[in-house]
Amino acid sequence: MLNEKEKKYIVILTDGASDYGLEELGGRTPLQVAEKPFIDYLAKHGIAGMVKTIPGNATPGSDTANLSILGYAPDKLASCRSSLEAVSIGVKLADSDITYRCNLVTLSGEEAYEDKTMLDYSAGEITTEESKVLISEIAENLNTKDIRFHPGVSYRHVIVWNNGSAGGDAGFETEKGPDKKQDGVLLVPPHDISGKRIRDFLPSGWNGNRILDLMKRSSVILRDHPVNRKRVQEGKNPANSIWIWARSKKPVLDNFYEKYGLKGSVISAVDLVKGIGICAGMKVIEVNGATGNIHTNFEGKADAAISEITGGQDFVYIHIEAPDECGHQGNISCKIKAIELIDKRVVKRILERPELQNFSYRIMILPDHPTPISIRTHSPDPVPFIIYDSDFARVAGAEKPEAAFDEFYPQSTGLFIKEGSMLMDFFLRLNNPFLSDNKKK
Repeated sequence: MLNEKEKKYIVILTDGASDYGLEELGGRTPLQVAEKPFIDYLAKHGIAGMVKTIPGNATPGSDTANLSILGYAPDKLASCRSSLEAVSIGVKLADSDITYRCNLVTLSGEEAYEDKTMLDYSAGEITTEESKVLISEIAENLNTKDIRFHPGVSYRHVIVWNNGSAGGDAGFETEKGPDKKQDGVLLVPPHDISGKRIRDFLPSGWNGNRILDLMKRSSVILRDHPVNRKRVQEGKNPANSIWIWARSKKPVLDNFYEKYGLKGSVISAVDLVKGIGICAGMKVIEVNGATGNIHTNFEGKADAAISEITGGQDFVYIHIEAPDECGHQGNISCKIKAIELIDKRVVKRILERPELQNFSYRIMILPDHPTPISIRTHSPDPVPFIIYDSDFARVAGAEKPEAAFDEFYPQSTGLFIKEGSMLMDFFLRLNNPFLSDNKKK
């Protein structure tokens, strides 16, 4: 076990919150502009540094980044985003199965599929209730003995290709960008091509035509569906096609309790993060009203975290997707607001709950990766983190008035963790967060 005395650990994952300086903000970032007094208080009374959550030349996906932060070396795991999502929604996977992420998206109205433009990777953040109707219609028409569609949350769904790795699909590799067309198959995340014509980003390579055929057939099925007619009448984007990407296989993760000696819980609205929790043997908590966007139950996530801590769990991982979604949308004001809501409705609420004062506790806040407004997709750049420890926060000389949770102050401290999978061990094991040799990690 890690601790001689009881201690509680909370990670607040502000998905995609870090950014680049923006001309519209006078060269500042959303993290710098946002009013976040409670998060900055933790920075002033804790430590700050930078961490590289995306190893090497890996694609900066949320699967890679969140696995890193939880202590799993993603370079030793095959890309597993869609399979983690499949596990989260209860799909039983065989070792030979291949999974794909299936977005409901909004494409422009050109007659030829190849001439269409990616207008909205989330189909206007379509509701789960609406999307289940549409995916059920897709499944009824496109399911085969080997290929099955499974509904998820909002625009995020899963395809399972039974025994896919035993057949011709074995040559697939998930790649990003038209420059990698020659490498196996091109499967581009739809949020990477917002506003772009899809012609250069369509599936290609080994079995790419079969995937493209599913996408084209889906557009015919969805085009005049009653759900979409109603959405158009209401001024909302229709979900008029599926978009298939993120090929993966069944993941194998070490048990979190066996790895760290801590009973852990995961709180998230996102199937990917829930899937990581399930595969790591952690307790996955459902929060009513948690959506994966800015219109989520922030307070419910904070309350669930306190409930888990007081109910006997040692570690809670709170994943909040809102800043990432705003970054993908290129919406500056939304991203600033998302950060402020996390501060006011999650961090403040946790810190002010009297139950927390019954414990010695440590809190870490960080993004999994940047989702810069200017590029509207993920970046592999290092991200800032802060760690606050209730045992050391008020020692002499601990307060740092200049400290803040942004992309710049943490760089100035000299604390840099070069491998993201080392961060969790650092967070859990360091005895005194103010020791000078922390910089040597």
